[in-house]
Amino acid sequence: MNIRTFTLSIGIIYFIVGILGFLPALMTAPPQDAPVMSTPYGLLFGMFPVNTLHNIVHLGIGVWGMLAYRDIDDARTYTRSIAVLYGALAVFGLIPGLSTLFGLVPLFSHDVWLHLLTSLAAAYFGFVSPAALEMRHPGQPDKSGRIS
Repeated sequence: MNIRTFTLSIGIIYFIVGILGFLPALMTAPPQDAPVMSTPYGLLFGMFPVNTLHNIVHLGIGVWGMLAYRDIDDARTYTRSIAVLYGALAVFGLIPGLSTLFGLVPLFSHDVWLHLLTSLAAAYFGFVSPAALEMRHPGQPDKSGRIS
């Protein structure tokens, strides 16, 4: 898999997850001992805590990935950004108080490992893979013929 394919795949996955989070049939109520939030939330597939704001973020991340797929430089920027963002969210999910992003977005439970896996995969494609290391010099055309 190359960086552009990864970008498109993550974009599509997160976009679909954002849509699924709005479907009540796929949601279950959080357990009694779940963290308290200022906005209502449920568990997508009975595992992943999501709420409306969380779903909107997933949709945005998904659209961004599907758009970034078209250009190698945009794909590189996307994967690097996702690596940092989702790495931070995974850490937030482990810290009481931040695990609900101040009561706005649930980041705890199974979201922690999901965010960590997303971050690690994006870090590989954004910072380690051959396409991530291949940098164009200013004035050189990219594969589409665009000159930076």
